[in-house]
Amino acid sequence: MDKYKVSYFSDVGKIEYKELKKRTPNAHQVLVKVEACAICTLEQRVYKGLMKYYPFSGGHEVAGSVEAVGEEVKGVKIGDRVAIRLLNSCGECYYCRNGHENQCLVSFIAKNHEGIYGPGGFAQYMLVEAKDVYKTADDLDYKHAALSEPLACCVHSVKNGMIELGDDVVVIGAGIMGAFHIQLAKLKGARVIALEVDERRLKIAKKLGADITVNTKDIDAVAKVKELTEGRGADVIFSTVSKAKVAEEAVMMAGKLGRVIFYSSIHPDEPITISPNKIHSGEQIITGTVNPNKSDFLIATKLLSNKTVKVENLISGEYGLDDLKEACEKAIMPDTYRIIIRP
Repeated sequence: MDKYKVSYFSDVGKIEYKELKKRTPNAHQVLVKVEACAICTLEQRVYKGLMKYYPFSGGHEVAGSVEAVGEEVKGVKIGDRVAIRLLNSCGECYYCRNGHENQCLVSFIAKNHEGIYGPGGFAQYMLVEAKDVYKTADDLDYKHAALSEPLACCVHSVKNGMIELGDDVVVIGAGIMGAFHIQLAKLKGARVIALEVDERRLKIAKKLGADITVNTKDIDAVAKVKELTEGRGADVIFSTVSKAKVAEEAVMMAGKLGRVIFYSSIHPDEPITISPNKIHSGEQIITGTVNPNKSDFLIATKLLSNKTVKVENLISGEYGLDDLKEACEKAIMPDTYRIIIRP
């Protein structure tokens, strides 16, 4: 096959396709046949018009098989199963050079297909730099490997949370990101309290290791957390819900020396009220987390390859590339986890 198909968002709710010529890798590139690409919140927002990047070739949670490699590539070979780190970094700015490439000043300016802006995972093939390709286990399902990127984001978040053995950890929201936080917090030796308003998600949270699940639809979540922690408040709180009010409650749940991590971006970005004296006297840490570093991505591929983190319950459907519009409509439904495109 000399040509391949790539999709792109051409306008709000519109998806188009074009054929491009398949290129040969240069010395440090890898040609990957895309086997699975998940629809992330980013693509959902572009599809709905909340982020108007058009034309935009979406898809950055990708797994596939190596079809060809450049002559200088050492890390992978033809036939290897791989995940691709597509939210890349420049390697030259101040933050890249001091080991925080997730804070790159010019990150994510991706153009992996000729003539189209965007990471480009919703395509049959991708030509990428070898440094962005991570080998996975030979028996790892492609659709599971595609979740390396979101898991890597949660690995970075959990590092920022500095969980200690025996900590009381609250995870607000039990969508896919909350589900990953629950599993990672358990691996760190925490007692995990999952807060969610959807009973079905709470059941999955329990199955994935949450020690306590609470439906907060009609109760005071802050009071409930304090009740469960003998009045102290939690040691670590991960807020994975994109609402400012929830972020404010997360701060209120923190006990002395507690760490609050704003995982989700907030839309709309509204200010919240925080008591300076609570932070002053309790020595709490309030921080955010955004994007994974290279080491986080490597850890994620190892956790998935070793079957340490479970993802079977976190995939809500699979669609072909020609059915991307239908898949996006399914993905934006609030009760879905990840939708997988299989080009």
